[in-house]
Amino acid sequence: MVKAEVRVTPRSARGIRTRAALVAAARVVFERDGYLDARLADISAEAGVASGSLYTYFEGKEEIFQAVAEQVTEEMVHPHLRARTGVTDPRELIDLANREYLRAYKKNAKLMGLFEQVSQIDEEFRALRVERATAFVQRNAKMIRTLQDAGAADAELDPLLTAHALSAMVSRMAYVAYVQKVPMPFERLVETLNRIWVKALSL
Repeated sequence: MVKAEVRVTPRSARGIRTRAALVAAARVVFERDGYLDARLADISAEAGVASGSLYTYFEGKEEIFQAVAEQVTEEMVHPHLRARTGVTDPRELIDLANREYLRAYKKNAKLMGLFEQVSQIDEEFRALRVERATAFVQRNAKMIRTLQDAGAADAELDPLLTAHALSAMVSRMAYVAYVQKVPMPFERLVETLNRIWVKALSL
């Protein structure tokens, strides 16, 4: 089962480098071998560290898989988009958010598919994925509520349910395009998703 925290948070520069090397190696091994067939010995070998070193930072395969998932999640959530870009127009923000998400999903497609598989066999990992997805949806709901308060979006929409629906649409389309590998031109995909977002909110 996936644990909520890793065993050790390294404080020395060497410890931080070693843990980072193990997580990077785990990404390689999980992508290559899948979750069930991945071995801790292979992760240690890929990282170029002694097998025992892995247990200094991780209790087992479940924890290091969680660490990989956390790293990928950080790449996917594109935080503080408005502050980073200076863009304030909601249509442009939706476009930027969808573009960043799709590019990150494509980059991590093998792992994203693997996360879906592990969610079906590990209840704790599934719960963690739901928790992270909920935080992302709540952020979108806050944006929708702000637009409603400004009179820029349909006031009758439930912000949270709408955020769930639109976020799920983008996520599922990314899965279809990059995990199931259904051919979809990137610009056409982005344009379609943007148009559905805008029309759904009545911007």
